[in-house]
Amino acid sequence: MKVTAERIDNHKTVLNLEVPQTEVAKALEKAYRKLANQVNIPGFRKGKAPRKVVEMRIGKEALLDEAFEIIAPEAYAKALEEQAIEPVGRPEIEVVTLGEDQPLVFKATVVKKPEVILGQYKGLAIEKNVPEITDVDVDQELEKIRSRNSKMVVVEDAELKQGDLAIIDFKGFVDGVPFDGGEGKSYPLEIGSGSFIPGFEDQLVGAKSGEEREVSVTFPEDYFVAELAGKAARFTVKIHDIKRKEMPEIDDEFAKEASEFDTLAELKNDIKNKLKQAAEAKAEREFRTAAIKAAVENAEVDVPEVMVENQIDNMIQDLDVNLQQRGMKLEKYLEYTKMDAASLRDNYRASALYNVKTDLVLEAIVKAENLTASPEELQQEIESMALNYQTTPEEIAKVIKETGRFQALRDSVLRKKAAQLVIDSVAAK
Repeated sequence: MKVTAERIDNHKTVLNLEVPQTEVAKALEKAYRKLANQVNIPGFRKGKAPRKVVEMRIGKEALLDEAFEIIAPEAYAKALEEQAIEPVGRPEIEVVTLGEDQPLVFKATVVKKPEVILGQYKGLAIEKNVPEITDVDVDQELEKIRSRNSKMVVVEDAELKQGDLAIIDFKGFVDGVPFDGGEGKSYPLEIGSGSFIPGFEDQLVGAKSGEEREVSVTFPEDYFVAELAGKAARFTVKIHDIKRKEMPEIDDEFAKEASEFDTLAELKNDIKNKLKQAAEAKAEREFRTAAIKAAVENAEVDVPEVMVENQIDNMIQDLDVNLQQRGMKLEKYLEYTKMDAASLRDNYRASALYNVKTDLVLEAIVKAENLTASPEELQQEIESMALNYQTTPEEIAKVIKETGRFQALRDSVLRKKAAQLVIDSVAAK
């Protein structure tokens, strides 16, 4: 087989492949035997019809196309190996000559995985900032616990204010005519929540139980019901009850009811310890992220657009799966977020580019450091995946084998080892 390579730009290379006629003849014979077993030809048992008869039945072009599918993958793989090219994505194939009595000539336009020029990735100066937990932080967390343990109680002869829960009846009109969805009975509305049309809740402030009010508002221009968008509306509202949070006293009794501790001092100490643990975990995550980001920014790599697009595809696929797990379709999500497919892709583009560049840099570090993945490390990764997917390591191993994902598993382990190397080598500050 003859192979020549023509570089088009920094990313694209055209491979010109010529496969000898003898190999074409062998592939045509394989194609004939395969197709002869798939077609029914009157007067012949499957697989027993002569080649000329099969050709007449299915056409010479179909036989040549099948022969090409037999030859091309192996020829392309050999060409990549000969030219030391690691491709990104599928090649663009152009058949130049394909016939029974001539060599097969075809072109494969391939995007090469880009070269990475590593900068400094060891001994980086990264600071870990763990904030001090103060009494103010503890008191703020205590206030959240207090709020969660509050009760909503009816208040008599009180004026409605921000934060109160109003139990209301309402009926809306546009141009004096009631509209669908504009009426509710005994509806619980938290004043200040912003759950109703802008301006609606503010016009109820100061009202008392039993009072009726008229509220005038304008639907937003981007309101999800097109017929109401931008329209002026009038609501008649009756306030039945006003409920207000009754906050418990913060004392030992509160600690007993809100936690497993007997005293307020013990509860505060537990809150402080948990806040410290959370702060340290956050600081560790930020430290690790900053170390990898610095290594990536110090490297030079020209990322092909196809790699970014593929990463965006993966991110959108993950989003789709997550949405389906929550009972929502991607189309509905786009509708709620007022986005289309193009704007969603644009939103992911910067993150996708960084993720691709990060993987490329970590892979380059793997090569530079001659990192390897031991069987124990691969098994540990499988066990971690099993834990995440709430299944058994055996099931994960089975899926990896059946889908041919062992190399992806190995690459994932090696990238993690490279990242850990970067993090472990950070210079003390």
